[in-house]
Amino acid sequence: MKSTSVRQLALALLPGVSAIDLPFQFYPNCVNDLLSSNQVCNATLSPPERAAALVAALTAEEKLDNIISKSKGAPRIGLPAYNWWSEALHGVAYAPGTQFRNGPGSFNSSTSFPMPVLMAAAFNDDLIEEIGKAIGIESRAFGNAGFSGLDYWTPNVNPFKDPRWGRGSETPGEDILRIKRYAASMIKGLEGPEPEKERLVVSTCKHYAANDFEDWNGATRHNFDAKVSLQDLAEYYLMPFQQCARDSKVGSIMCAYNAVNGVPSCANHYLLQTILREHWNWTEHNNYITSDCEAVLDVSENHHYAPTNAAGTAMCFEAGMDTSCEYEGSSDIPGAWTQGLLNESTVDKALLRLYEGLVRVGYFDGEDSKYASIDWPDVNQEEFQQLALQSAVEGTVLLKNDDGTLPLSIEPEAKVAMIGFWADAPDKLSGGYSGRASFLHSPAYAARQLGFRVTTALGPVLQSDNVTDTWTEAALKAAEDADYILYFGGLDTSAAGETKDRWTIDWPSAQLKLIKTLSKLGKPFVVVQMGDQLDNTPLLEADEVHSILWANWPGQDGGTAVMQLITGAKSPAGRLPVTQYPANYTELVPMTDMNLRPTDKYPGRTYRWYPSAVQPFGFGLHYTTFKAQVASSFSTKYVISDLVKSCEGVSAYLDICPFASLPVEVTNTGNRTSDYVVLAFLSGEFGPKPYPIKTLASYTRLHDVSPGATSTAQLSWTLGNLARHDEEGNTVLYPGTYKVQIDEPTQFTVEFTLEGSEPVVLDQWPKPE
Repeated sequence: MKSTSVRQLALALLPGVSAIDLPFQFYPNCVNDLLSSNQVCNATLSPPERAAALVAALTAEEKLDNIISKSKGAPRIGLPAYNWWSEALHGVAYAPGTQFRNGPGSFNSSTSFPMPVLMAAAFNDDLIEEIGKAIGIESRAFGNAGFSGLDYWTPNVNPFKDPRWGRGSETPGEDILRIKRYAASMIKGLEGPEPEKERLVVSTCKHYAANDFEDWNGATRHNFDAKVSLQDLAEYYLMPFQQCARDSKVGSIMCAYNAVNGVPSCANHYLLQTILREHWNWTEHNNYITSDCEAVLDVSENHHYAPTNAAGTAMCFEAGMDTSCEYEGSSDIPGAWTQGLLNESTVDKALLRLYEGLVRVGYFDGEDSKYASIDWPDVNQEEFQQLALQSAVEGTVLLKNDDGTLPLSIEPEAKVAMIGFWADAPDKLSGGYSGRASFLHSPAYAARQLGFRVTTALGPVLQSDNVTDTWTEAALKAAEDADYILYFGGLDTSAAGETKDRWTIDWPSAQLKLIKTLSKLGKPFVVVQMGDQLDNTPLLEADEVHSILWANWPGQDGGTAVMQLITGAKSPAGRLPVTQYPANYTELVPMTDMNLRPTDKYPGRTYRWYPSAVQPFGFGLHYTTFKAQVASSFSTKYVISDLVKSCEGVSAYLDICPFASLPVEVTNTGNRTSDYVVLAFLSGEFGPKPYPIKTLASYTRLHDVSPGATSTAQLSWTLGNLARHDEEGNTVLYPGTYKVQIDEPTQFTVEFTLEGSEPVVLDQWPKPE
């Protein structure tokens, strides 16, 4: 860990010294510099006591300098500046608080995993925890060396309910259970096994709350007011944050740009205090809230909720926000202070939370920190490289495979035409919020490594079919003598991302035209789709397109993963974590409509409410066949009062009390070893109308089920997984008949009953102020 005196810090930041050639984040020197006399350096004290000693030593001006993301520290007492804005969405990534060294040497790269929506498609929580651990170790190494901070703004747990959302691939998908379990596993990996003693890094769940579009039809995330019913708020938009705050006790949460029911998120006392800190008891370790960047200014300038920036700034801090993220300076903390709008007690409370957060991550402990020894040799470990490859393989979803075209029996020296914009473009693999990968292996690279004779040609990305065609001639030439044609298309990051939503979910017309032309050559034809979901109807209906693999943004070894699947070295078992909608869906539902249930005006959203998917949530093919059924040992009758009574003393929250495990017997009835994702959905006429089509209640991933073998998966679930939410937002367990549906499409059903005279409220939702 790089501790330094303030004098050393000043020398390091002289003009001409680049932050990406030298460390630029520095630790306090608690050994022999000014700060060593402050009790924040006394590791025998409790974290709150240590933080309080530091805050007590600050002047009013110094306090105000340290409630922004680029906190200035306090040179007078030896407290260095600290930039709170570091990123690690799917690996250590560029941010104002995180940089990579130029050129060869240490800290010039990190492991680049697939985008979260592809990681989530593996439905493998153990894998997510291992990835979180790898990212946490690499993040800590960067922090120890001064190339980043020790807090990272990840994971993004906003549900991906609309296919047009530009940032949807940053999330684990549309389903709440999948998001919650992804969040729990990722946070556990990032923060380490004993976060109550010392965190590996501080994880930040974002963006709280109801944040899921960028810029659409005149509304932007900076001025949008998300009008959400209490039922949808409690059941859908806030549930991932309940996991983060109440159950995982994450170190930090980011409040969003948008307003919720008329109140900007970062000034929303109901969200930040009533629900987050009081109802979810997110106070145990003085956890802190950061704004999204420039969100404080939005309160007055874009939401017009406050008359001035100073007033809006004060509102945010008084509502419970602890630090304002800013590019160069956008809040008006000095104005709020001088006008008497911002109380010193509020500022002190924010600083206590922030610095206790740094105490709990070992920031003041130097070489005595539990994680002080993590350094450059811990980055890009072989184990992490294999995790990146494994997650790309496990997450990739087989969407079509007519006549068992895949896997291709490609002989060495076979001629393979690899056509499309990312066939031989390693720079396309990473997706948004990326760092600098230690390597990037394209599909063409991987094919050459296998000894195939590869011809490549570029293709269009977003072009229409009436622009000048500069690609078809080269594509036909590459394919003319080939034995196999592999087309690598879909979307790249120019189609969607932060600040940029999509207007259409059709395949780009120029790509469809090229695919049709190539498919007429009569050769085995495989499409590998990058990016978010498109309406695949034209490809699914085309007999000449034999197979489709969805690979999203597969990370540094994505090309290797794809070729392992195409050649049969690995077998696909990923499942769609989002609904694939028909193209006309975008004409039926405004992005700004937050309702989930169908109405007389709009169809429903997500697989729970929308019945006409092109390919539904949970869909995914295999190279073999499986038979899955619930074992006969599963009981089919339960008494609600007994279930609740058995939870007494087990948990402080009834909704996370375990229900009887669900034994599912899975037999591989084909001829190839494969993983299998067991999905258990619930449906039934219980609780308030309308009733969901079905709801994912549990899942697990079985590994390497061999032909003829039967494996039994014991699926765990809770009373909350069985419950519904009423119109007041309460989590309620209802008497009734529950149908369990195994797999997508359903291949086995069984019913059980919950008996009782009255529904039981598992969680009473706080009423709005």
